[in-house]
Amino acid sequence: MSSSVFPAPKRVLVIRLQNHGDVLLTTPVFSALKRQFPGVEIDALVFAETAPMLAANPDMTRVWALQRGKQVGRGLRRARVLIQLMLDIRRRRYDWVLHLNDQWPGAIAAAVSGASVRFGYEMEKRDFWLWRKIFPVRIVPTFAGHMVEKNLAVLAALGVSVDVNNAPCTMGYSGQDAALVRGKLADAGVAGKYVLIHPTSRWFFKCWEDDRFAEVIAALAASGWQVVLTSAPDRREIDLVHGLLQRVNNPAVVSLAGQLTLPQLAAAIVGATLFVGVDSVPMHMAAALGVPLVALFGPTHVHIWRPWSDRAEVIHAADYGPLIAPNDVDTSTAERYLSNIPVPPVLDAVWRQLARFGDQQQVAHVA
Repeated sequence: MSSSVFPAPKRVLVIRLQNHGDVLLTTPVFSALKRQFPGVEIDALVFAETAPMLAANPDMTRVWALQRGKQVGRGLRRARVLIQLMLDIRRRRYDWVLHLNDQWPGAIAAAVSGASVRFGYEMEKRDFWLWRKIFPVRIVPTFAGHMVEKNLAVLAALGVSVDVNNAPCTMGYSGQDAALVRGKLADAGVAGKYVLIHPTSRWFFKCWEDDRFAEVIAALAASGWQVVLTSAPDRREIDLVHGLLQRVNNPAVVSLAGQLTLPQLAAAIVGATLFVGVDSVPMHMAAALGVPLVALFGPTHVHIWRPWSDRAEVIHAADYGPLIAPNDVDTSTAERYLSNIPVPPVLDAVWRQLARFGDQQQVAHVA
């Protein structure tokens, strides 16, 4: 194992102030640090709403949750909460701070940390003296490969050994989460093997046509599979799942839409024989949990955001017709951009995955 170009840290803070999926795809950084520096304490600074992604992560010592918006209020109260958080971070006496995006609260945390090694990305929008002073160690971010590879490139630049071929993401859940999910499944009449389908995303442009998803669900139910539908607690997502239930109208298809926290959803996913969904956080969770999956993609940079798994099949709308460029999408649109995808290739992928993995037992990730 090669040694770092910097003194070995006893305590590291990793900052990822972005979305749920970004946080999950950062977890290989934690495990790589643990392998390189046995005994190191690893903390993370994330937005409060994304903290559940790390709640049961065995590599973590502490997760700092940065509140924002209505969570923290305005004016003096907001300032007090931020100051207290920064004081707490200062007291941890970090050796390394790795800021994996460009948010200013993360830069403030790095500046007040007192860490001897402070890493940040070198980018045009942050090309001025203060950013360079806060982050003496910088590299230009690359988007040539997957987001996991981009994250691990930071460690490589710091002299940490990385192996992208052995860098799984980590998503955990508690025994209480698992018990609650078992109870909900039993109450819904689900016994034995099931396929979990998460047809929604908070961005509806990533969703597939309801009638086509209903056709896939109906085919699974007709072939003897129990199907569990899930979604976030957002009203639009719950309504979408309810519409699918009405279209299929089969007792083998049940819904837990809006009923599960993210760790509880992880427990539901890990119990499934197969996960089917769109480009979303649950898709990344399924990949991290080692569950075979079929993922439907629209106007997204697939090479960056594809499932980080060797048990995944990706169906990309661009392979079936013209597709708007990812950077041209208005994320608030109600238009769906997966309409190029027909039903047969999705069903073909589902049957292939079930034939390949249907007899395998999933491994629990319980904290």
